[in-house]
Amino acid sequence: MDVPPVTWGWVVERTAPAAERPLRRVERPIGPLGPHDLLLAVRACGVCRTDLHLAEGDLAPRVPRCTPGHEIVGRVLAVGPEVRGFAPGGRAGAAWLAGTCGGCRYCRAGRENLCPRSRYTGWDVHGGYAAHAVADARFAYALPEGPADEELAPLLCAGIIGYRALERAALPPGGRLGVYGFGASAHLTAQLAIARGAVVHVLTRGEAARRLALDLGAASAGDARDAPPEPLDSAILFAPVGDLVPVALEALDRGGTLAVAGIHLTDIPALTYRRHLFQERTLRSVTANTRADGRAYLAEAARHRPVVHVRPYPMSRAGDALADLATGRVTGAAVLVADDGPPPM
Repeated sequence: MDVPPVTWGWVVERTAPAAERPLRRVERPIGPLGPHDLLLAVRACGVCRTDLHLAEGDLAPRVPRCTPGHEIVGRVLAVGPEVRGFAPGGRAGAAWLAGTCGGCRYCRAGRENLCPRSRYTGWDVHGGYAAHAVADARFAYALPEGPADEELAPLLCAGIIGYRALERAALPPGGRLGVYGFGASAHLTAQLAIARGAVVHVLTRGEAARRLALDLGAASAGDARDAPPEPLDSAILFAPVGDLVPVALEALDRGGTLAVAGIHLTDIPALTYRRHLFQERTLRSVTANTRADGRAYLAEAARHRPVVHVRPYPMSRAGDALADLATGRVTGAAVLVADDGPPPM
């Protein structure tokens, strides 16, 4: 397949509120591929809240003028000499985890998500808000041909991180799960939990999100600060709002677990031991994911076929997608899809 010498993409020119349009379009050469690299023609890229945190400065940039985006669905244009399992013309996905050292005690123990030298797509290496992207084949996923590009893209982070959050939440079989916030990851994770036999209660501020939760099979849907209709065995906090941590802990039954799924969270207010943690309630964080998580989630999603509620945007309107996400105007998952050409410089 033809490999163009130059590509274009969006970069975080400066950190600023999304309404001030911190992204800028640039052109850059496509250099020689490394031995394990895939060159992808990007067909779709999900818009994750992590991208918003990077653009607005909640996460310090790791590289200057980085291209965001880590839910990349593309066609393979070229492969490095040591790539196995991918060939030009095939469909591939690149996700948040872009690389690890492979030799530290965390990697050796199967906990590569905690690798101190881990690297991330759209943070340490250029991501998918672009016409083309380069990914390490050892951290990429072969994708099936059936589903639409924009339906697959959110699975590659929102789905995978939600899967890990659900595992960290230690939900017992047939248990009662509380889901706080109901964006891209939460709407996929709730469906996964329901497919496993859980009773899901959604607590979120948006009326449209509450309607979507009920449509997808949630047993109830209330405001984020409401008490659920029954005590919870487990809960997952997707909203990046630290004030909701004590709210969710109080909603847990004895022995329950709260998992905080985001990479960024506003400050957590003071907790009272007897009110929030006593009776063996557990508070856990979720840090990135492993490749095993990704493979396991994609296989499970292929079996239960989640409804992916997508709001598509042309790649040329990446700034609009981030601004809409920042103001809560997106229900489900925002996804950038390839359009006919780059916007004007």
